[in-house]
Amino acid sequence: MDKWEYATAPLLIHNTKQILDMWGEDGWELVTVLPGQNSEQLVAYFKRKREQ
Repeated sequence: MDKWEYATAPLLIHNTKQILDMWGEDGWELVTVLPGQNSEQLVAYFKRKREQ
């Protein structure tokens, strides 16, 4: 059975692609993006398989 680890990261609207590309290069898959505490911030939720 696969085991997963999860992470969250703030996303700035003006720098979203660079942040997502960085996480993707580290093996993280984007699950969803939700609004942050203000209109300039989003929160990204990621997952990746745990190394066993």
